[in-house]
Amino acid sequence: MTTATQTQCACESCHCPVSETEAVQKDGKTYCSEACAQGHPDGKGCGHAGCDCG
Repeated sequence: MTTATQTQCACESCHCPVSETEAVQKDGKTYCSEACAQGHPDGKGCGHAGCDCG
């Protein structure tokens, strides 16, 4: 059984853990979603329950 490594989303206001297998990579940083990776161009939130980052 292989366990995926998790890290914190690189978005400063986001508190979501990120699995390496589901991460969005941009500019050498790891994000939990495209919204975080793109700087929240459509407003707040990454789409994950309970997180209001951005």
